[in-house]
Amino acid sequence: VLVESGLGETRPVDDEARLKTMLGNANLVLTARLDSEGKPLVGVARGVTDFSWVCYISELAVSRSAQGLGIGKGLMDEARRQLGPAVAISLISMPNAVGFYERIGMRRMPDAFWFSRKG
Repeated sequence: VLVESGLGETRPVDDEARLKTMLGNANLVLTARLDSEGKPLVGVARGVTDFSWVCYISELAVSRSAQGLGIGKGLMDEARRQLGPAVAISLISMPNAVGFYERIGMRRMPDAFWFSRKG
């Protein structure tokens, strides 16, 4: 799904050990499948949260073939449902996804900061 969504360009999709570590250390993982033969995976949301104050969504990926079907919004709605109204959600958007996040009601944060990773 990361590759099919386009998000794979910014993730270590060729480093299986790192991907396993990323997934294994997430404590909120949601998936979406089409209701069809074989039920292929078409969406995933991965986050890290304390389930009390904040959740950081590190990936929201929907296969290009399934974009526009409400899957991304559905994954975010389910994250909000599981986290509850007292937990804020933050994320860093890819430039081409900014409009999506605005359409589902997220607000931009002008005061976010970032240390880049090495490697």
